[in-house]
Amino acid sequence: MNSSAIAPPADPAAASDRRPIHPLWMRITHWLNALAVMILATSGWRIYDASPFFPFTIPAVITLGGWLGGALQWHFAAMWLLVFNGFVYLAINIASGRLARKFFPVTPRGVWHDALAALKGQLSHADPRHYNSVQKLAYLFVMLDLIVIVLSGLVLWKSVQFPVLRELMGGYEFARRIHFFAMAAIVAFVAVHLVMVALVPRTLLTMIRGRAPKTELSPSLRALRVAPSTPFRGQHQR
Repeated sequence: MNSSAIAPPADPAAASDRRPIHPLWMRITHWLNALAVMILATSGWRIYDASPFFPFTIPAVITLGGWLGGALQWHFAAMWLLVFNGFVYLAINIASGRLARKFFPVTPRGVWHDALAALKGQLSHADPRHYNSVQKLAYLFVMLDLIVIVLSGLVLWKSVQFPVLRELMGGYEFARRIHFFAMAAIVAFVAVHLVMVALVPRTLLTMIRGRAPKTELSPSLRALRVAPSTPFRGQHQR
């Protein structure tokens, strides 16, 4: 008696692999935010040089705008890009549940454990679908820091129109310093971020095309994968 062809077993990881690690909307907003921050930082340095409150200035070669008026134009243009794009990013993250799913929970114990592992070079980056505790904390900090940048920027832009916000920040001059240090924190984050990308280059690929190479799947995902099989016909044993 001939048996029917046996179909290959279902692959429980296939559907997960087909879903992008970073959806398209996330990649677009990420790169637009990166562009906005780069313009805001370099033009902001030129604005700072026009009226420095520390005994140093930023080298003109790494500033944007050429002069105060030009720097302000770049700064205002990037400001609106950051505000609207950041709003879209947060709104979709919250509405889709991605914010809670990707960035929580995060605990002091988990951050401490992962920070020590990172310093020892033992922190795993095998599965780009999941953030470790240090990454979660860093990304949450960046979100809050960008909000501080926007609010302090409103005080610097329209100080008279936002008197309550101005007073909450300790006045115009103190708001300048808050704005400066908040942007400095973002620049420091970007510097560390670029170092990590250089150490784990596949993270850049996932942010560009949404998926990691198949050879870079985590051990848990690879274990779930079933090697493709070809139909065969069973035979009676004699």
